[in-house]
Amino acid sequence: MATSHPKGLATRHRLAESMLSLIQRQGYHGTGLNSVLEESEVPKGSLYFHFPEGKAELGVAAVQLAASQFNDLLSQAVATGKSEAAVDGLVSALQDILVSSDYQAGCPVSVVALDAGAENFELRDACREAYKGWVTGVAGVLESLDLEESQAGALATSVVSMIEGALILCRTYQSTQPLDAAAATIKLLLSTSHGAKETR
Repeated sequence: MATSHPKGLATRHRLAESMLSLIQRQGYHGTGLNSVLEESEVPKGSLYFHFPEGKAELGVAAVQLAASQFNDLLSQAVATGKSEAAVDGLVSALQDILVSSDYQAGCPVSVVALDAGAENFELRDACREAYKGWVTGVAGVLESLDLEESQAGALATSVVSMIEGALILCRTYQSTQPLDAAAATIKLLLSTSHGAKETR
């Protein structure tokens, strides 16, 4: 349920933030509404006022919040206007999140997609829209670097896929090295794409 009241918006956001944090640490199915209430310190009645459909609706809001947060990281990373610096900035921000959470905070979108996407179409749609938004955002950055639209779209899909896979490996290995490897490969792909364009 949407609300335009500032206090109501703040409560809704706090619930989504708490759900997002818990999903990152313990998965969608491992996260109960009582845990969300405890973490957010929001009354139970407020949870059902803002999310009358319960856990699934709150999960969608958490995925949407995660999508927005990644887009913010991407915007901050590309502020330099230089492709390699943008890659380093994005990867560094993701590494900071991993390290500060002791490798518990992975990508909540992939967690939800694998954990509950097959059984709940609303969650699956939210995950799909999150990924589409990330690919579109990365593709937009690549197009601003003079890559053709078709080439930028394919490369953006590869970039998002590599980062997602690297995050899973980082959590498994308890190391940020997979993200370093992904960054090096992304830079190589960018360099190769620019080189191919210049020789046409």
